[in-house]
Amino acid sequence: MLDLCTKGAPVRDPVLHSPRDKRDRVKTIEINSLGDLLDRATPHHPDPASGRLRSTAVYRGVANADARLLTSLDRLGGINPAHSKAHLEEHLLRNFIRYGKPFLPENRENLWEIMVIAEHHGLPTRLLDWTHSPLVAAHFATLSSTPKTDRIVWRLDWKAVHRKFNLRDVVFLVEDLDALLKERGLPSGWEFLDCGAPTEKQFVCVLEPPVVTQRLAVQSGAFTMAAVKDQPLDEILAENALSDALTQFVIPAAKVDYIRDQLDLCTVDERRLFPGLDGIAAELRRYYAASGGEGNRD
Repeated sequence: MLDLCTKGAPVRDPVLHSPRDKRDRVKTIEINSLGDLLDRATPHHPDPASGRLRSTAVYRGVANADARLLTSLDRLGGINPAHSKAHLEEHLLRNFIRYGKPFLPENRENLWEIMVIAEHHGLPTRLLDWTHSPLVAAHFATLSSTPKTDRIVWRLDWKAVHRKFNLRDVVFLVEDLDALLKERGLPSGWEFLDCGAPTEKQFVCVLEPPVVTQRLAVQSGAFTMAAVKDQPLDEILAENALSDALTQFVIPAAKVDYIRDQLDLCTVDERRLFPGLDGIAAELRRYYAASGGEGNRD
């Protein structure tokens, strides 16, 4: 039987730290099974409102243990250096709308909703995609056929981030983001993309847009959005004394295939997370490969 959770209190192994400067140190914890991951993702205390163990975290799985928290816009033009094309954000989105209008869902006029759709279809944006499910994040971390390397599941305590930036204690809807810009006297829409926000009005928020696709729903998707577009998210958080809001769960290279097989046993796979023929084909291609295979990344 697959043992996803151990009984009793979460296991508390010694915590390692990433080799960074002390002021932006991010906690790292080694994960050797899905049981490990779920134990550490499970809150230690019940939520006061519900009396249940409810998480205030979002997760992101990556196949490169050395990767920073870079958006697709950050990576446009390469990562050495990153952010070299950040000034093209508005041009990218305007052209997406111009050429994509016949294919966009009806009544989608909100800029942030359109940005989510654009990101979903591969346009570089300042949005960074996360999931409320640690298992979904582990799926993406273990998909790649990259040679044997450690993998990372990032955890972000979004409530700690919102508190630091004096934001509402809820995951934002697009209407909340519009209200925030207005409340803080920041430019809205296109002008905000062009001008950003002054240092004293910087923020990072976690955004849950309307479910524009089935894929976004089944993946329990969410996004972080920062007021600046020329820094990695981990660097922005470090500068605001928020590195402790981040945790890196490290899957050692030797355990990647084992955890991948556990995920398949739990049916956390491409067929469920990418509904449709593409997801079915991707799962079958990987599952029947000799040792791993190429997978999709939303």
